[in-house]
Amino acid sequence: MSNGGTRSFKQMILGSFETAGNFFLFLVNVLKWIFRPPYRMRRLLAEVEKIGANSFPVIALSSIAIGMIFALQLASLLGLFRTEILIGAAVGMTMTRELAPFITAIMLVARDGSAMAAEIGTMKVTEQLDAMTTMTVDPVHFLVVPKVLASVISFPLLTAASNVLGVFGAYVVGVLGLGIDKSGFFDQLYWFVDPDDVYTGIIKAAVFGFLVSVICTFFGFHTQRGAKAVGESTTKAVVTSALFIFVADYVMTDLMLKLVF
Repeated sequence: MSNGGTRSFKQMILGSFETAGNFFLFLVNVLKWIFRPPYRMRRLLAEVEKIGANSFPVIALSSIAIGMIFALQLASLLGLFRTEILIGAAVGMTMTRELAPFITAIMLVARDGSAMAAEIGTMKVTEQLDAMTTMTVDPVHFLVVPKVLASVISFPLLTAASNVLGVFGAYVVGVLGLGIDKSGFFDQLYWFVDPDDVYTGIIKAAVFGFLVSVICTFFGFHTQRGAKAVGESTTKAVVTSALFIFVADYVMTDLMLKLVF
């Protein structure tokens, strides 16, 4: 390897450690400000509306589509064993445990996570964050904390809605499309889907909401100077959030399977 290649590799490693250290300090700062007054309820409610209510149509359409597609795939498989009646239970278990929190998190990363990074990144480039600091207003407390709390609230609520809408999509395909008995559809759904399945998905969604909001605001705060840098920080925020969702999903699934079962 040439000296130039060795130098760039070392710079990449050092840059990764520097980013990890800065992220840890940023995370500690966020956790410190969450429990300290003043509590800006108006900003929190505005963020809940932006992240939660305004995102509902996207989550609704994607959840219904996933439920319908998954039901179609299951129909061809379960039809081999004449057990199409289990379509509702299978979709319900899959949505509550895994698909609903995962779909919600990925969709909100694309919609709201990128917006968080771009908004704060633009404020950093235009020196609005510096102006807030000059006026003795902490930017993390004023901008980040409401977004983090709103995400922790909105992600589970949207996941709960995704559970219902995903099962509705399966109902449309299974009962209305394939002629499965309606009472049998709901009976199997009732017996196979436990409250623990719903709780695990809600907990996952809350963790995803915290991770997405902290990561995206972090990259916004560390945007370099220049308009091009805003796009770069937004891209990094979305990609990093998606990767953390995959890792966190696996870790939590492993832990919850051991705890529940």
